[in-house]
Amino acid sequence: MQDILGQDIKFLPGVGPKRAEILQKELGIKTFYDLIYYYPYKYIDRTKFYKIKDIHAQMPYIQVKGKIISIETVGAANKERLVALFQDETGTMELLWFKGVKYQKEALKTNVTYTIFGKPAEFNGKMNVVHPEMEQEGTQTLKPSGLFQGYYITTEEMKKKFVNSKVVNKLALALVEKVRGKIKESIPAYLVEKMKLITLEEALVNIHKPEDTLTLRKARFRLKFEELFFIQLKILSLKHQRENKFKGYKFSEIGYNFNTFYKDYLPFELTNAQKKVIKEIRKDVGGTHQMNRLLQGDVGSGKTLVALMTMLMAIDNGFQASLMAPTEILAQQHFTSISNLLSGMSLNVKLLTGSTKTSERKILHEKLQNGEIHILIGTHALIEDTVNFHKLGLVIIDEQHRFGVAQRAKLWKKNQLIPPHVLVMTATPIPRTLSMTVYGDLDVSVIDELPPGRKPIQTLHFFENNRKKVVGFIQRKVDEGRQVYIVYPLISESEKMDFKNLEEGYRQVCETFPGYSISMIHGRMKAANKDREMQRFKNGETQIMVATTVIEVGVDIPNASIMVIESAERFGLSQLHQLRGRVGRGAEQSHCILMTSYKIGNESRKRIETMVRTNDGFEIAEVDMKLRGPGDIEGTQQSGLGFDLKIANLVKDGEILQLARDTAMAILKEDPYLEDEKNKLLLKHILSNKRTEFNWGAIS
Repeated sequence: MQDILGQDIKFLPGVGPKRAEILQKELGIKTFYDLIYYYPYKYIDRTKFYKIKDIHAQMPYIQVKGKIISIETVGAANKERLVALFQDETGTMELLWFKGVKYQKEALKTNVTYTIFGKPAEFNGKMNVVHPEMEQEGTQTLKPSGLFQGYYITTEEMKKKFVNSKVVNKLALALVEKVRGKIKESIPAYLVEKMKLITLEEALVNIHKPEDTLTLRKARFRLKFEELFFIQLKILSLKHQRENKFKGYKFSEIGYNFNTFYKDYLPFELTNAQKKVIKEIRKDVGGTHQMNRLLQGDVGSGKTLVALMTMLMAIDNGFQASLMAPTEILAQQHFTSISNLLSGMSLNVKLLTGSTKTSERKILHEKLQNGEIHILIGTHALIEDTVNFHKLGLVIIDEQHRFGVAQRAKLWKKNQLIPPHVLVMTATPIPRTLSMTVYGDLDVSVIDELPPGRKPIQTLHFFENNRKKVVGFIQRKVDEGRQVYIVYPLISESEKMDFKNLEEGYRQVCETFPGYSISMIHGRMKAANKDREMQRFKNGETQIMVATTVIEVGVDIPNASIMVIESAERFGLSQLHQLRGRVGRGAEQSHCILMTSYKIGNESRKRIETMVRTNDGFEIAEVDMKLRGPGDIEGTQQSGLGFDLKIANLVKDGEILQLARDTAMAILKEDPYLEDEKNKLLLKHILSNKRTEFNWGAIS
């Protein structure tokens, strides 16, 4: 960072100690650098003028030329206001002041041409502007940001201290003038020329003070590209370092266990997507580098089968494999399904969870250490210090976003010298732009088709007045032997929210379906009680499961073919999709019923329409990201990645991101360690932005 940009913000004229304190506290602006990289979030075109007859209250702002024809003070002394009648050739409107009445009255002149600027409003059939910005003809004080005025995000606390967007704009413009000619380039000259970029100084000046749309567009492109390029360069450098630093076990054999399972025990023909992913994994583990792969696949796409076949590769090469799941019930499900798939083969699969008895643990630990156990499946219990493997070659982590980085690292570091191969799985589809950033240092595989025989889930939307129809449908399906989930957004009633809650819902379900057995589970229940209720449902002892989103990632129950989501407008799109994935596991046609009130907002309506229209998790994830923004997508938080997007937008800037990634890849392919003289600036940036001492990228 240049010396001038490192200066304390209080030394900028117009700031001082008090404003510096509020800027630091509210916006984190401590230095000149922080302010110049604090970009406007929108711009107002100060080149456009309106006629009074065309103005309406829905306009965000107006700019009008005209004359004041009368001025009067209205109201009692302590509540007086100043009203000026403003006229152009098409009509009249009022200008109002509630503060500084005496000063304004003295300053205003009649029959002089003014340009006024502000937010229009309507009162008693008349248009008005409260506290307008005004400029008398012949002066040049109104346009503080060239022809386009930048607007900056500020807080209520700042406004109380009279530091609003206009003040921040004024300070930013003062800073721009102060640093002109002193900002050094951050990208090598050859790259600036190749990408046809304007200079960094031009970009920073024009982002705060654009003279026209073209200069603003060039400034935004330059700053977005640079931001995304350095993220990609950093991520891909980490990946390159990992591949060269961390040697992996070589699984050279595709042997007896893999081939026997494939020929004799495979429950159904693999989909083309599964075959493609297995080939990608075989290539990884057959090399000399540690595999670090993310496996994305929608609910029910067959990720577990791919995981098992990867485990068999490890076992055929003399290694052990482990699978860690976020909950006991999910670990149990993996254990049961994998044990069933391997039934008849002489492989030892064990389960380790918090419920495993001490006596069983002792035997398990011994067999794990001497190599008798081939596959260990479990929860957080796997990362306990007492759990030691004989020769751990593969770690599989399911629903990986539910584990902390340090937790995953403990399992990864069970081996002292050579780390095991890592496969992380998620059923939360990740939009392409997010996978290039949040998971940019991982190799990504996608299973994008369902196994044969699976029928797409039919999703239906009903309003409250159609409840009888829904109840009749549920009764028919339960009488046919099917099971039903009914999901509510809350456990107990909230004073602020009138939507369905679990306790009231459970009572209603019991009254509506008196002849049926009903279970209830929620997040506040003890784990043992929760597991017991889920087990009863799985065994068919209860026909209806009333629950909160605790079942979002849960047990595979093929007989459950109906998912009813109450107050569906209150759920996020990702959650709705995950909940829907709890059904559709068997051969029967499954249904997801979304119940909503009539009064739902535009975003809620868009979510419901998307759910009814498509089962494609990746399309749903893209819509979700557009509605909610990239930082809010479940399982894709940017924590630990060391980047904070100031101007780029992962929803809108996918093409720039791809360009930035391709550019970074091309540079690293030619100069992997950025040793060339022409790449000195890039190396300096990478070294000055070290993420952490430990390479978290190696464990996803």
